[in-house]
Amino acid sequence: MAATIKDIKELTGLSLATISKYLNGGNVLPENREKIEAAIKKLHYEVNEIARGLVTNKTRTIGVIVYSIDSLFNGVILKYIGDELKKNGYGMLICDSRNDAETEAENVKFLLSKRVDGIIVVPISHKADFLKPAKAAKVPVVLIDRSLDGDEYDCVRINNEAAAKKATNLLIENGHRKIGIICSSVEYTGIRRKDGFFEAMRQAGLEVPDEYVRTNRHDMGFGHNAMKELLELKDPPTAVLTSNYELTLGAIMAVNESGVKYPDDISIIGFDDLILSQVLQTKVCIVVQPMKEMGTRAAELLLTRVQNGKQSTPTEVVMSTKIIEGDSIKKIKNRG
Repeated sequence: MAATIKDIKELTGLSLATISKYLNGGNVLPENREKIEAAIKKLHYEVNEIARGLVTNKTRTIGVIVYSIDSLFNGVILKYIGDELKKNGYGMLICDSRNDAETEAENVKFLLSKRVDGIIVVPISHKADFLKPAKAAKVPVVLIDRSLDGDEYDCVRINNEAAAKKATNLLIENGHRKIGIICSSVEYTGIRRKDGFFEAMRQAGLEVPDEYVRTNRHDMGFGHNAMKELLELKDPPTAVLTSNYELTLGAIMAVNESGVKYPDDISIIGFDDLILSQVLQTKVCIVVQPMKEMGTRAAELLLTRVQNGKQSTPTEVVMSTKIIEGDSIKKIKNRG
């Protein structure tokens, strides 16, 4: 027979009111909390989360929306979010927006119908309109990896322009003048990284031919096709910046298929050190985001909002990146 609250009372000697207060998320004396938790463990008592939710209006569930579950970047971020939520006694309900803004808006409404306590979003949208239902319901939201136009929410991200500018400058410092870029034109990080690339080139007094700029969606297939097109140009670039992990992976596949070698024939620098550097014989130069810190900090921010229930000025956390230098950039000696 399953243990009951009365069994906990008998084992601890505490009142039903004190035990009930603890089970419903209330504060009790530290020594009483220790007694109750020890009794729960010994009796294998299972908290009825549905019943507790009716009392506290909390489900101890956090909704997480990602732009694509296929993305390895999102998978890693989800792991670190999940680790922090589990540590604090919360579950996670994941929704995939499939790179579609309408699906993303539907996901918000779905999570609200499940009465989640808060929502973390790695968005596909540029504007914050799709989050209006959450704001109306006073459900806290934290953005991760990118901010949105139109409204302010807690956000954890990197400085994408600065990261791309730093990567481009590394190519320039190694003598490259003909530099191409493969990036997304439909989502925040790709657009901002493109801006950083062009700013670095402008400051160096370098022009970027239109044919050196390949933009579309942030997936491996596009990265593959874009790199093939760049390699087939009559005057191809000597170096290419790829703005995310999937694009980098696709671009390297195209290089391997084309029979050219990096860095001898083409230099490459990309984003996100996931498993790429562990499987390639020639290690790629990579801009590394602090993904563990991003996922953990986003969960911490949200839980603070959920548990305090206070509305205050949104917090934006901007984290630093670093470049792990590999062997994929050739040093060019320029005449004059």
